[in-house]
Amino acid sequence: MPSQLRIYTIQEGRLDDFVDAWTRGVAPLRRREGYRVDGAWVDRDGDRFVWILSYDGPEDWNEKDEAYYALPERRAMDPDPARLIASADKSFITPIL
Repeated sequence: MPSQLRIYTIQEGRLDDFVDAWTRGVAPLRRREGYRVDGAWVDRDGDRFVWILSYDGPEDWNEKDEAYYALPERRAMDPDPARLIASADKSFITPIL
């Protein structure tokens, strides 16, 4: 199952807003679309949000991700959590245990 580590630096002072929007919108929608949220953490001192997302379905990861962002429910999120992200690092990770 492909997993992706995502580390977002959130705009200063907006971490709680991001977490609220992510918790109410992103996480449930990702799960509905067949993803697994393996965990999510905050680093308050660094204004960072860290999460691991996995997908084990028939579609290619990139195609599935593009389809997710094209969903009407995702495009209608208000506030759009993506607008609160100052920078994002994403990398595929492989378990060793």
